[in-house]
Amino acid sequence: MLGQPAIQAFTFWLSEHPSIVGFRWSHTHSWGSTWSFLFTAIAVYISLSILLHLFLLAVNRSGRPVPLGPIPAIHSLAMALISFTIFAGITLSSAAEIHETRWFWRRSKTPFQWLLCFPLGTRPSGRVFFWSYVYYLSRFPHMLRTFFTILRRRKLVPFQLFNHSILTVISFLWLEFSQSIQVLAILCTTLVYSVVYGYRFWTAVGLPGACFPVVVNCQIALLGCNVACHVGVLMLHFMKGGCNGIGAWVINSVLNGVILLAFLNFYIRIHLGFFNKKGKGRGVSSGAGGGDTAAKSVGVKDKEL
Repeated sequence: MLGQPAIQAFTFWLSEHPSIVGFRWSHTHSWGSTWSFLFTAIAVYISLSILLHLFLLAVNRSGRPVPLGPIPAIHSLAMALISFTIFAGITLSSAAEIHETRWFWRRSKTPFQWLLCFPLGTRPSGRVFFWSYVYYLSRFPHMLRTFFTILRRRKLVPFQLFNHSILTVISFLWLEFSQSIQVLAILCTTLVYSVVYGYRFWTAVGLPGACFPVVVNCQIALLGCNVACHVGVLMLHFMKGGCNGIGAWVINSVLNGVILLAFLNFYIRIHLGFFNKKGKGRGVSSGAGGGDTAAKSVGVKDKEL
């Protein structure tokens, strides 16, 4: 009896609220919706990261990490909750949009195909694009991870800079060109982020971590999902008479390719470095020592992503 009103309230606030239903992406009314804002924000992010790294090198020559207290844990918990909220919101909103607009495209597409391939002429308005906008805005607090890495590990990881910058540009392109693929991409990404940041919060408060690199494996799964979605959009574009925003999709594919290559380079470098160290220390350490080395390697790979 009590569950039904709670579900109705949950559905209203995530997919039926007037601000969500009436949303429209606009350069004049949507904060952060201009090209100048996008490139300025990314330039400031990269510049501050480099300046902070150089400042610590000049001031803190001992190499000791800067204590951050509970800030990383709070950030991880907040990002996990934000990611799950976006996942739930775009799931309910997609179901509502499919129910209301299916009469228009049901002869040419299935609901799953609509998630991948918007009909030509789709405009960036309504429920789905509201949550796409929220996802775009959430990219900026994601960037704080880079500063945590610099302060705690005294390292500037190029992959982090490229990854956060490119993903912010991609999420902007989704809105600017009403691009196909974004619904499934946001669903996959926010689901993975909910797990990743939930795991980071779990370990940040002192609970035991996994014996395998959770963050790395989630990143691999997410990249595989993105590749599958891009292939699906390309097939539907030629088989179903075109997908909206296909020009931006080409740019999106190139940027995702850059992320994939950067991640593979990062992963192979860390992975090979670990096995080289393991091979050199095989005659010295064994048993629990080998387990400690593996655990440290897992921690390094997960914390640098």
